[in-house]
Parts: sequence; C-alpha cells; structure tokens
Amino acid sequence: MLMDGADLLAMHTNTYWRTSAGLQLDSGPFIRALEIASGKRAIIVGKPERAFFEQALRLIDVEAQAALMVGDDIEYDVRGAQQAGLTGVLVCTGKHNTGSPLLEHIHPDAILTSIADLPALLEQQY
Repeated sequence: MLMDGADLLAMHTNTYWRTSAGLQLDSGPFIRALEIASGKRAIIVGKPERAFFEQALRLIDVEAQAALMVGDDIEYDVRGAQQAGLTGVLVCTGKHNTGSPLLEHIHPDAILTSIADLPALLEQQY
C-alpha cells in the first residue's frame, strides 16, 4: 500500500520498551524499515511530536508552563514534553534510570525513583 501511495502514519518511533521478559523492540525499528523500503517519511502523531503535547494540553485546557509530564522514556516522554514547553519528569520504573547515558544530553526537570514520589515533588513545586 505504501508503494501504491498510502501515507505511513505511526503513533511513535520508540526503539524499545520494558516488558516482564526484559527489553523488547518497539515499533520504531519497524517504522524505520518501512521508511527505507518505501522511500516515504512516517508522519508521527504521538510522542515526542510537539503537536501531540499541544493537543493534550488543549483537551485539558492547561497552558504548557503549568503542565508536568511524567514518563519513563527520557527521549520521547521527557525531552518531547520539554520541547513543547512542559516540565519533563523522569520516573525510573521503566526503561531509563539515573544511570542512563542519555542523561548526558537530556536533562529532566526532576527524576523520581517511583511514581509514589510524585506527590512530594508536587508539594515542593506548587
């Protein structure tokens, strides 16, 4: 269908995710393979695209600077949120933690050991 003119839409291009069996490939590598094979560029409609965060903010009627995004993915959750003007908070219960080499160039506004630490963070900031 791509070769016949269909657009390539993807929710995201995450490379992997954590399951109970460990890290597993996510849709990103498959989307990239389809891009290479078809010569088309995927239209990303989810994280980390700015439009994704802007639509979420419109739906809840909140300004970006007043919103906080908590996620376990440094690139797609935290950096995506920050690029859209939100506070980006890393929670270390998923695929990334305080030892991630991505922290050398992506700097979360806060890092939580567990989502259970979120109420204390919110009390400190608000």
